[in-house]
Amino acid sequence: MLINHDTRCALGHTVDLLNTAPGEHSPEGLGDVRALRRFVETHEVSGVDPVGLSERDLAAVHLVRDRFARVFAAGDDREAAELINTMVAEAGTTPQLTDHDGHDWHVHYFAPGASLADHLAADCGMALGFLVVAGERERLRRCEAPDCGRAFVDLSRNRSRRYCDSRTCGNRLHVAAYRARRREAGAAG
Repeated sequence: MLINHDTRCALGHTVDLLNTAPGEHSPEGLGDVRALRRFVETHEVSGVDPVGLSERDLAAVHLVRDRFARVFAAGDDREAAELINTMVAEAGTTPQLTDHDGHDWHVHYFAPGASLADHLAADCGMALGFLVVAGERERLRRCEAPDCGRAFVDLSRNRSRRYCDSRTCGNRLHVAAYRARRREAGAAG
């Protein structure tokens, strides 16, 4: 599957935003405006001044994050498409060609001066929409490690990725399975 650089970046932002949500094994990653500013700076969200972000922006981004979670959990493409269509429409999508900050020509879907939440909803929502259009929604996954559940986009050629990170979650489960086999072999012998 061919995914251009901008779509790949937007999908990365989507996953990283989803993974800030509090869960059974993780605290809230966007608990205050300072954390939101760090997110914007780390992800180099264009057209957003982190200094101007407020509690209102934080609350709006939490709502967008919840909407992305519903897209990941959608039962089928139609449900995902309806969620994406609503989110993108409410964000006031305004596609524009741009070549800023040394990047080649690409499309921004957010309106000039859009809030951070609308910016994320438009750009990331369109990236999710591209996966639905390509028939690749099943690439939107949650880590299969029992104590994880982090979101990721499986960009492997054969869609076989099961863990958010094979070096951590995947390796931890493989080591646990190996040790269990060794214990069983020791008990049987």
